[in-house]
Amino acid sequence: MLAISFCGLVANALVLWLLGLCIKRNPFSVYILNLAGADFFYLCCQIVRSIILICDDFWDKIPSFIITLMFFFYNLGLSLLAAMSIERCLSMLFPIWYRCRRSKHTSATVCVLLWTLYLLGNLLDGYACGFLVSYPSSAMSCLAWDFFFVALLLFLVCLLCLSSLMLILKFQCHSQRKGSSRLYLLILFTILMFLICGLPLGIYWFLLCWFIDSGCALFVFQLLSCVNSSTNPLIYFFLGSFRQKRRREPLRVVLQRALKDEAEMGESKEMSPSETMDMLA
Repeated sequence: MLAISFCGLVANALVLWLLGLCIKRNPFSVYILNLAGADFFYLCCQIVRSIILICDDFWDKIPSFIITLMFFFYNLGLSLLAAMSIERCLSMLFPIWYRCRRSKHTSATVCVLLWTLYLLGNLLDGYACGFLVSYPSSAMSCLAWDFFFVALLLFLVCLLCLSSLMLILKFQCHSQRKGSSRLYLLILFTILMFLICGLPLGIYWFLLCWFIDSGCALFVFQLLSCVNSSTNPLIYFFLGSFRQKRRREPLRVVLQRALKDEAEMGESKEMSPSETMDMLA
């Protein structure tokens, strides 16, 4: 777990540096930037927790709210992924409205709201469950917050599955006409990786922990979640370099290519301004 987390930490830090300083951001790269930040800090929490498990003497020296932070970054990453897939579906279903009526700061506003709401929610959850205070916690308040996060987890997973189905159908139609779009594949692969590796930990945290108290199962699920957070940057760079004849390219170019929506750029070039105004009218 430490080896995977350290590798993922370096990869997500590279994505943060490239998207934050070297690449001009578009609506979807804003989500990727925030998702990389959530994965980065989640892996930091996993590294700290792994050190705690290896060296029991450190237990009293590490803040107890590390579990609250893990919940926070896990839920934040899931919500950012859901928001990105929903926005992609909106751009697919309503392309003219999305291209002409969408605010330029929608992605940034959504990300700021998610960071704020989840920070407050997880702080209240940690306070109710005793992770942030030393005195005994309220069992009823903790149970209420757990049920809230269970409902939120189920709702977001349903949104992810529905949006994934729509994206797959759109991708099949699109690939038959003009070739594949890397952005479709990027979102689909990221969602698929979360459903396979990241979701089991959430199910254990909010559902199975009431019935199964197994440290081995928890370790396996946390290991899979570290794989999920560490693999996302590899997906971006792999799709950016896929089917490219030039062998050596800067990582900035590779990442920018992966986040570029080639299909929509081609459609916007083919459509004249008069045709766009007619469709809006």
